Amino acid sequence: MDKLFLLDAYALIYRSYYAFIKNPRINSKGLNTSAVMGFVNTLQEVLTKEHPTHIGVAFDPHGPTFRSEAYPAYKAQREATPEDIRLSVPIIKDLLRAWNIPILQVDGYEAGQLGVTTYMLTPDKDYGQLVRDNVFIFRPRHGGGYETMGIEEVKQKYSIPSTETVIDLLALMGDSADNFPGCPGVGEKTAVKLINEFGTVEEMLNRVNEIKGALQKKVAEHVDDIKMSKFLATIKTDVPIELNLDELKVTEPNEEELSRIFDELEFKSLTNKILK
Repeated sequence: MDKLFLLDAYALIYRSYYAFIKNPRINSKGLNTSAVMGFVNTLQEVLTKEHPTHIGVAFDPHGPTFRSEAYPAYKAQREATPEDIRLSVPIIKDLLRAWNIPILQVDGYEAGQLGVTTYMLTPDKDYGQLVRDNVFIFRPRHGGGYETMGIEEVKQKYSIPSTETVIDLLALMGDSADNFPGCPGVGEKTAVKLINEFGTVEEMLNRVNEIKGALQKKVAEHVDDIKMSKFLATIKTDVPIELNLDELKVTEPNEEELSRIFDELEFKSLTNKILK
């Protein structure tokens, strides 16, 4: 059976970099290789333990996205990308090319259906909205390992009626990481209660007079924030990119090129482990 893994590049790169933040991996040339090493370890673990038949890695493009153009404050609170990560990205892309793994990127869109069992390797909760019968989140656990989240796992984790309502959950509670507001004063517990009562944000706003007490005033005063937050929380599924399954097939890497890059990075143990 075909098994497609799609990796959320920047989420994994940041995660790898900060995993070593107290003990960064610095080679003799002074290059911080933490992000590259962590990413390569994750990739190798997926290839050897999960045995995907197809694989691709999705990168966010440089410059503005449709979200930041619609809402300039989107992610505006984030500090500039650390220089060590900025230097690591081209190296990781070179490694992926040596591995013969396609890089998926569309200008103006962030990394975001095929009739094949698909696993989205990402720590980000907003991907829960994409989970379907044949689409799963493959989520890194703190401390190591992964959890596979299908429809029931997403519904149970957030106490919501469907995976699509992850969008409504984020629309109400906001997202501090991406800097969109939601409804101020509404946390996850209250958001879940509203979703289970009304089903969707749109239905809740149509029946705002049914909300009890001070919460009704909060919602009524922040209708525009809630609507914008739902727009920002919604992952676009009509990105203008064509995925050719044949191009995503796992193939043998260019071992000579991988070995060359590993030597430059001084990845001796990874060279032995991956290239035998």
